[in-house]
Amino acid sequence: MRVLAVTNLYPNPLQPHRAPFNRHQLRLLGLRHPLRVIAPVAWTDELALARAGTGRVARAVTLDGLAVEHPRYYFPPKVGRGLYGHCFAASVRGAFRRAVDEFAPDVVFAPWAYPDGWAAVRLARRADLPVVVQVHGSDVKLLDQFPTRRRRTAEALTGADGVIAVSGDLRDRVVGLGVPADRVAVIYDGVDPHIFHPGDRQSARAAVDLPGGWPAAPVLLFVGNLVAVKGIDVLVRALASLKSPARLVVVGAGPERAPLARLAGELGVADRVTFLGSLPQAALPDWYRAADLFVLPSRSEGVPNVLLEAGACGTPWVATRVGGIPEMPGHASRRLVPPDNPAALAAALADALAAGRPDPADLPPPKSRAAAVDELEAGLLRVARQGPRRD
Repeated sequence: MRVLAVTNLYPNPLQPHRAPFNRHQLRLLGLRHPLRVIAPVAWTDELALARAGTGRVARAVTLDGLAVEHPRYYFPPKVGRGLYGHCFAASVRGAFRRAVDEFAPDVVFAPWAYPDGWAAVRLARRADLPVVVQVHGSDVKLLDQFPTRRRRTAEALTGADGVIAVSGDLRDRVVGLGVPADRVAVIYDGVDPHIFHPGDRQSARAAVDLPGGWPAAPVLLFVGNLVAVKGIDVLVRALASLKSPARLVVVGAGPERAPLARLAGELGVADRVTFLGSLPQAALPDWYRAADLFVLPSRSEGVPNVLLEAGACGTPWVATRVGGIPEMPGHASRRLVPPDNPAALAAALADALAAGRPDPADLPPPKSRAAAVDELEAGLLRVARQGPRRD
């Protein structure tokens, strides 16, 4: 089976740490089957790079042994979202045609619904190829904010030959958009147990080099994109009301960093919050093990890989009761709270810190990423053998 992946969720020269879960999913799949990646780069990001004078985007690269093409993605920023699918398709069309001619794929795989999936379905139909779209959360759950995006997302999913959802909650939402239930498969993600596993906390704290005075204080950890939907502002407010000297480490980058820093200053906890920016995935296990508690205060989610990773490292976590999070397996030390509720979050943080870390011997073994890729491989093979739908 020859797989052509079309996705914005992939590292590029401007965002080398982007979407590690998808990178490793494709890397493992590429060890089993020939796989080629088309991962466009937004023209706005390229413009910022050019203005900074820090280099140019290489259009064709090799990553993890996979051939990757980075076409420039043109779109009108923040307006005309109903046109983004057309813009995406036009931007990747040349790369897609080259891949069809040179690589001869058996199936097209798009790990994001819109605009990626919409464009992939449109281009695959013209090439008489079957296509599978994978949905992760925000691509399906935040549709009410943009009616035109909702319509295009429904078009992408109903037009695909198969849909993969990372949770039962997302499957139900996909079916609600008009996709027949027998065309939707639920595949929960997994982690690499060789990377994410329990370890000595003091050694981990020494490895990450916590700031002076921090080793004696409880450490809360957040990992993710700094965007409004992640609810990090709620976490900062909860920290300010917490009767504990706890410190917060925020790993990630995004447009909310400056507003969050201002909020921490306004609430008098700026000296207790550290923004580290993006880190390579290889650096995350020690941070998980160094933290007393992992926190994910999102307003919307699918099944967050960061919770799987934290749990695999033996770190207790507090998260909001949204999306597929309640479906996730977890040890007794996990706690769920309603979203947008700093008081409830603060209370859960206090309880979790008082309870401490679980005994690693009591932790259930996590699902491996290889097992998740086994299921993905089976789904893609099934669609590739069936070929494109003719209805």
